[in-house]
Amino acid sequence: MRFSQKRAPIDFDSDIHRALHIKAAETDRSVSALVDEAVRPRLAENAKDLAAYEEGAHKPNLPFEVVLRNLNQRDTIWPR
Repeated sequence: MRFSQKRAPIDFDSDIHRALHIKAAETDRSVSALVDEAVRPRLAENAKDLAAYEEGAHKPNLPFEVVLRNLNQRDTIWPR
């Protein structure tokens, strides 16, 4: 599957830049492909976090005192 591509200049630390070029040569892949492969899982993780946040945004907020009391009753904070 071919995706639409956009160019973006990225500045890397010189050691990372060198490592990317070595890895690209060793694997017969482009630096862009390596960076794309590294970034995709991170963006997917962020999307999952955002979805979880949005799902929780519709739940009612509990007052801090209620949360604290519930934790205390379960001996989560201070053992009796």
